[in-house]
Amino acid sequence: MNNFSNRVCSMQASPIRKLVPFAQAAKADGVKVYHLNIGQPDIKTPKGFFDAVKNFDNDVLEYAVSQGIPELIEALQNYYKTYNMDFDKDELLITNGGSEALLFAMMATCDPGDRLLIPEPFYTNYNGFGQCVNVGVTPITTKAENGFHLPSKDEILAKIDDKVKAILISNPGNPTGAIYTKEELEMLAEIAIEKNLWIISDEVYREFVYDGLEYTSFGNLENVKDRVIIIDSVSKRYSACGARIGSIASKNKELIAQIMKLCQGRLCVPTLEQVGAVELYKTPVSYFKEVNDEYKKRRDVLYGELMKAEGVICEKPTGAFYIVAKLPVDNAEDFVKWMLTEFRVDGETVMATPAEGFYATPGLGKDEIRLAYILKEEDLRKAGEILRKGLEAYAKVNK
Repeated sequence: MNNFSNRVCSMQASPIRKLVPFAQAAKADGVKVYHLNIGQPDIKTPKGFFDAVKNFDNDVLEYAVSQGIPELIEALQNYYKTYNMDFDKDELLITNGGSEALLFAMMATCDPGDRLLIPEPFYTNYNGFGQCVNVGVTPITTKAENGFHLPSKDEILAKIDDKVKAILISNPGNPTGAIYTKEELEMLAEIAIEKNLWIISDEVYREFVYDGLEYTSFGNLENVKDRVIIIDSVSKRYSACGARIGSIASKNKELIAQIMKLCQGRLCVPTLEQVGAVELYKTPVSYFKEVNDEYKKRRDVLYGELMKAEGVICEKPTGAFYIVAKLPVDNAEDFVKWMLTEFRVDGETVMATPAEGFYATPGLGKDEIRLAYILKEEDLRKAGEILRKGLEAYAKVNK
């Protein structure tokens, strides 16, 4: 019996993960694969997380409250205060990762058939989550030559019809690494007020800002505080992707009360991970400086390697830990597969992510890849060298 729903059949496979079987096959043959395809940091998770879990000594592992355990809500409150954002306890919810937070935000602001206004390229799962709840994407196309910054207000307004219910933006950007300026956020805030839209602000890379740039959160803009839904996560910030602890923050108490019904429906977030996350949010600010310094060095290494490759076009990112690169190939997915199945340098190869799945506009991103600079510097240099040689060899076999 194969009567599958249209919803599941129409969902795109994750461009980040769908080529993993090719990488696994290569490794089974003894090939070393440098994984630049996924944002899995190798920075050590703060030890306090593991200590808290080890020291948990309750007799019964009970359901947690649907909102999130009080200790974690308080820790999150204190964290936001360091960024001049003041949330009451009933303005915060703990979720199963940022993914659930995004899904719940979409469900609370959009009905089936509605649309989200999103700058592209965007985090590919925005498409997937939208398909889960029958919500479409209206893209605002941004370009590398403009640093992936937003077009004019008039261009954005021209995209909005009565089906658009919310603006969804990742800042810092995944996959672009762009940091939106305060002026850009204020422009979007004006649009949200004029068109009566929600603002879903994905800020999971908040700490990853380089080159002395100033970061502004939508939570710092007073004129839209009742429209803003902040999506957050411990995954990248504390190198704790496997903990699956995310959150929703909003000054709109009525919205939080509505989303609480969704939280109650899924019962709770795992207790032990919440216990560990309490300690993560107590991590001193010095941790982020060390992490940022490390990622900035890694960014410079990978960007430098890409600039040595003939025909590669990319902008140096200023945030997060990703680079979008345009390659001198017709189809980046075919190239990535070829690297995994056919190309080796001393028994080693590289896995990247084809970027087409990060766009909603058909045809865009077909010759682009996303690279995550989450490996050590020496590995990034080696990966960059292999990628360059791969492009040279690929050009010869595809003349």
